Amino acid sequence: MKLNPVIESLLETDLYKFSMGQAIYHQFPSYKTRWTFKCRNENVKFTSEMLEEIKEQIKHYCTIRFKEEELDYLSKIEWLHEDYIDHLRLWKPRYEDFEISSDSPSGLFLEASGTWLNTSMYEIPILAIINEVFFRMTYNYDDLFVQYKRKLEQKKNWLIDGTYNLGSFSEFGLRRRLSAEAQDLAVKTLCDANGKYKDSFCVGTSNVFLAKKYNVKPVGTMAHEYIMCVGQGNPMYNPAYSNKLAMESWTKEYGVLNGTYLTDTIGDKTTHMDMGYTFSICFSGVRHDSGDPYEWGEEWIKHYESYYNKYKDERVNPKNKTLLFSDSLDFERASKLYEHFKDRIKVAFGIGTYIANDTDVEPLNIVMKVSECNGRSVAKLSNAMGKTMCKDDEYVEYLKKTIEWRINHR
Repeated sequence: MKLNPVIESLLETDLYKFSMGQAIYHQFPSYKTRWTFKCRNENVKFTSEMLEEIKEQIKHYCTIRFKEEELDYLSKIEWLHEDYIDHLRLWKPRYEDFEISSDSPSGLFLEASGTWLNTSMYEIPILAIINEVFFRMTYNYDDLFVQYKRKLEQKKNWLIDGTYNLGSFSEFGLRRRLSAEAQDLAVKTLCDANGKYKDSFCVGTSNVFLAKKYNVKPVGTMAHEYIMCVGQGNPMYNPAYSNKLAMESWTKEYGVLNGTYLTDTIGDKTTHMDMGYTFSICFSGVRHDSGDPYEWGEEWIKHYESYYNKYKDERVNPKNKTLLFSDSLDFERASKLYEHFKDRIKVAFGIGTYIANDTDVEPLNIVMKVSECNGRSVAKLSNAMGKTMCKDDEYVEYLKKTIEWRINHR
C-alpha cells in the first residue's frame, strides 16, 4: 500500500450491518448475494494507480479480525445475542469474494459475491476505502483537510448560536467520508459540544468503532438490502409483499427492540399497507431516504393518527413515534424539517456526507448495492428518479407490475 490503512478495525462499519447481520445469521444463513459498485458522478475517473491501491487496501482489510474487547463491546448491545457474537469471533473477510478491474466507465469495476452473511459486511468499509483513496490520490489532502476543519468548526458554531436547530441528530458519513481522520474529528467535535447547542443534540454516530472510542451511541437499524433480499430473494414470494415479509422477519428477531423501518424500498404505498396496527406498535418509527420529505412526513403522521384515533393507544400516538430523515441532508434542510414537524411527532436526523466530507471540492456519490440474491435480480424502487439500481430492466418492470396490481386490487 502507498497509503496508510484506511480500515483498521472490523468495528469500522455502520451499526445496521450488525443488526441485519444477526437476522441474516438466524434466518437466512444460506442466502447468497452479489454486490455491485457504482459511481454516480459524471466525469470521475479512477486511475490505474488508484485501482491498485484499492486492491491493496482491500487485501489489508481482509487480514483484520475482531478483537475480544470489540466483541465484548458488541455483546453489551441489548439486542445482539451471544451466538451471533460467537459467529463474529470466527468471521473474517475473504479477498476471494471480490472481483476488481478497470472494466467500467469510471475506471473501477468492483463486485463481491458469496453468502449474504459475508458480503453484507463488505459494503461500508469498501466504500470508505474507495472514497479515501480517491481523495488522497486526486487532490492535495492536507489542503482538503484544512478546508474540512474550517467548515466543521462553522457547523458547530451554527448549532451553538442557533442559526440552525436540529433537535436530535447523528453522524452517518462513514461510507463517503473524506478520511478516517475527518470522521473521527467530526464525531469528537460535534459530540463534545453537546450542552452548548441552542436546540440540538448530537446523539452519536453510525460508525461503531467511533461510538466505542468516544463512548457515544451507535445508531442504525436496517438498510434497503434487507427488504430487497428478504422480499425478493425467494421465488416463492410475491415481491410486492417485500415490506410485509421484512417486517415479519425483523419483529421475529427483535420484537419491539431496534425498530426504525426504512419505507421506500419498493415505494411507500405498500409500506403503509403492510404496517398495520401491530407493526406500527413494534416499530418505533420510520426512516426517510428518498422523495419529498414533507409529503412523506405528513403521510406518516396521518398513518399513526388513523390507528391512534381508532384504538386510543399511546403506542401509536404520533407524538410517541419518530420520523428519521437521512436523505442528502445539510443543516439548513434539517433545521427546516425540524421546525415543521417537531411539535407533532419526534424528529431525528442522520447526516452523512455534509458532516463527513464537506470541502471545497465535490464529494463522490458512490454506492455498492446488492444486485442479485440467490441468483435472481433484486431491485430498489425508491421515491426518487436515479436511485433505482438493477442490471435487469425486465425484472424492474415485473416488480413494478406486481406492486401496481397489488395496490389496485387491495
